[in-house]
Amino acid sequence: MPGREGFIRRYGAVYEDSPWVAEAVWPAAGALRSSRAMATAMAAVVDSASRKDKLALIRAHPQLAGRARMADASVREQSGAGLDQCSPEEFADFQRLNAAYNDRFGFPFIVAVKGLTRRDILDAFATRLANSPETEFAEALRQIHRIAAFRLDELYEDAT
Repeated sequence: MPGREGFIRRYGAVYEDSPWVAEAVWPAAGALRSSRAMATAMAAVVDSASRKDKLALIRAHPQLAGRARMADASVREQSGAGLDQCSPEEFADFQRLNAAYNDRFGFPFIVAVKGLTRRDILDAFATRLANSPETEFAEALRQIHRIAAFRLDELYEDAT
């Protein structure tokens, strides 16, 4: 197990721009021997955070198919779903839906894109726009936990 600084360097980006999650898990890190155990511990930190901190975590995520600077993991994940290959029409759809979603909920649309196509993502966007703000807040956190679990699986895979 690396020291505290090494641990935070390795796991600090699992939750987008939120190293506080890894920092909170560090005291128990020695007992977390699998990606699943680490994912459970990190999710518990997020779930016990204040609503303000949860909202900041949600807002730390980039818009899908956006042009803004993203964390390397987000770039890889969005490329894996083909979001870097949108047709002009798809790109316009993403921009329109991103704006509508952000206007309605006050944070970016978040979905764990692994295994999804651009069409799947656009369909999820349209469906989730009908959710209540509380339902969507909870769904955004659920999706963030899924993204974190995928990232942890990759980190643990790289370590073996």
